[in-house]
Amino acid sequence: MDDPHILIVDDDPEITDALVRGLAMHGLTARIESTAAGAEARFAEGGVEAAIIDVMIGPDSGIALVERLRKEGHVTPILMLSALAEVEDRAAGLRAGADDYIVKPFAFDELVARLQVQRHRAAAPEVCILETGTRTVRSRQRAEPLSEREFALLGMLHARRGTVLSRGEIFDALWAREGTGSENVVDVYIGYLRRKLAPSSDFGFKIRTIRNRGFVLEPVTTE
Repeated sequence: MDDPHILIVDDDPEITDALVRGLAMHGLTARIESTAAGAEARFAEGGVEAAIIDVMIGPDSGIALVERLRKEGHVTPILMLSALAEVEDRAAGLRAGADDYIVKPFAFDELVARLQVQRHRAAAPEVCILETGTRTVRSRQRAEPLSEREFALLGMLHARRGTVLSRGEIFDALWAREGTGSENVVDVYIGYLRRKLAPSSDFGFKIRTIRNRGFVLEPVTTE
């Protein structure tokens, strides 16, 4: 296994060199891969504690790469970089399994801060596991199967736990492409999840509604 490092997947030498130098100033070691195949091989070797992946890697799709990595079972924090700033572009990256999406040009301090948040979350002990293959959320107490949409919603909240996600952000990521007309569908599925996952202490988290802002997944030890 390689030493722990941040993997940068981008075919632009100016971007990768700047990232390597900047991360080194924050005490972080980085490795570079310029192709999707090289990135997958690096993940297979181990040692990747977080990844920064461009949406377009030469002829390769960074979004397709993230989808494959998640299907292969990699839970490493992934930040996507892109010059594409439209809602549908950000939503596509999050649906693929990215933990965050940063638009170019970006402030380096913000990128490092977001990267550190994801690294800390990944290092925290998990009370529950989300099993993609069976769409099941499992803890030491019990396992609960979810529908495809329930699992996608919980996965989005879980990947960004501690962060308030607005109804619009969730709707754009999970429903907008289907032509569903109302953001109220988000509240409906939040209700489904709350009923299925009660009591919340079984799984170590609860879905909290933040008035006029949205929803956030928070840790909980007791009801």
